[in-house]
Amino acid sequence: MKPSIPKGTRDFTPEDMLKRNFLFDTIKSSFQRFGYLPLETPSMENLSTLMGKYGEEGDKLIFKILNSGDWTDNLQVSQETFKGLFDEGFHENNLNENKFVPLNRIVGPTASNTRKISEKALRYDLTVPFARYVVMHQHEIAFPFKRYQIQPVWRADRPQKGRYREFFQCDADVIGTNSLLCELELLQLIDDVFAKLGLNVVVLINNRKILSGIAEVFNESNRIIDITVAIDKLDKVGPEKVAEEMRSKGVSEKAIDGLKPLLVFEGSDQDKIDLLKKLLNSSEIGMQGIAELETLLEYASPFTFKNIEYKIDITLARGLNYYTGAIFEVKTNEPKATFNSSICGGGRYDDLTGIFGLPGMSGVGISFGADRICDVMDELNLFPTNVESSLDLLFINFGEDDIPYSLQLLNKVRSAGINAEMYPDAAKMKKQFSYADARKIPFVVMAGSEERAASTLMLKNMKSGDQQKMDLNSLIEFIRNRN
Repeated sequence: MKPSIPKGTRDFTPEDMLKRNFLFDTIKSSFQRFGYLPLETPSMENLSTLMGKYGEEGDKLIFKILNSGDWTDNLQVSQETFKGLFDEGFHENNLNENKFVPLNRIVGPTASNTRKISEKALRYDLTVPFARYVVMHQHEIAFPFKRYQIQPVWRADRPQKGRYREFFQCDADVIGTNSLLCELELLQLIDDVFAKLGLNVVVLINNRKILSGIAEVFNESNRIIDITVAIDKLDKVGPEKVAEEMRSKGVSEKAIDGLKPLLVFEGSDQDKIDLLKKLLNSSEIGMQGIAELETLLEYASPFTFKNIEYKIDITLARGLNYYTGAIFEVKTNEPKATFNSSICGGGRYDDLTGIFGLPGMSGVGISFGADRICDVMDELNLFPTNVESSLDLLFINFGEDDIPYSLQLLNKVRSAGINAEMYPDAAKMKKQFSYADARKIPFVVMAGSEERAASTLMLKNMKSGDQQKMDLNSLIEFIRNRN
């Protein structure tokens, strides 16, 4: 059998993992600096926890887990269903001809049958499981509750560049407060992370209340989800395709014509706010969204951000159903970057916990897409060069007579907090040096009979080829200063 992995998943080499761990550590340090606490939830959730939270399109991308056991024994399948299947040629004699029957054809659409097939699913994101956790542990939590979570999620999406079926999210959320200071803190957090990574980004900001107001003034409040899902695809398909999708969902031509100028409007943030005020002056919820947007911009104006610029994007929708207030999307702002998709996003959700029995618990959060950020940093060569090696030193193996001395030195440098190893075999020097180069180990230590007699060692810089003789304390000080 030829070995393979599922589409949309990846193996990560040691070099990949060193870079990813650098990214995770960098993001984690920022989360902790801003007071967020670590949390983990199970990879799988009850299917009922996830379904209905992400919109119709999102629900289709949830990876469902088949129940264990002989779940087929108790399925209620009509004779007509089976007859139709056999009429189409799905019978025992040709099951090996790569003909597969969709499960919904076999079991039918009933909720009873669905539960018999699948009661669990892999988590789609980290926010809904977080809301479920908050409700389950509400009496143990001091609110406002700030948590961060760095774990994988799964989506049955079509794999393409920057889009995977298994990927990591790095989330920070605060729940239990309506304060817009939390939205300001998220802007500061985004800036802190990307300043450490050396990546310039632009933060697009909007408010779902504004989108609700737009739907209201065009008498399409009952189609707000259809409108936001369509607008969310603007960057990918363009305004005409967005209009087509809204039209297919029953949005009126009057509303579509009214929305078109918004989809292509250019101007300053103040120009956009002025336009929205004229359009939404009859919508209470729309004006509330504008007020929240103005307050956030007022809070942010005194601050000098290092690596982000932020601006209002009227067309930003964020397709997930649970957002109710401010929404964010972060994209690279590097001229040389070819990747232009979102690498970070989030927003305010006013009642996500209400679905699980705890109403009125407002929260807001941001999610860093680790895999996409890694791809961008790789493309732009932004990872520090010393990230590529987990070792500072390689001790050359000169043979049995010199091994005890080298082992003593090795133990002492490790005790000093320096990452080091000894080559296990007394191989030719060329082979040991090639190993150091392959592992990107910056320095090798040579401690043969001459060095042993003088209680010294020879340190070689693998990049420059320079060599210098020193004692153990000098070596430790040299490596520490370098790190």
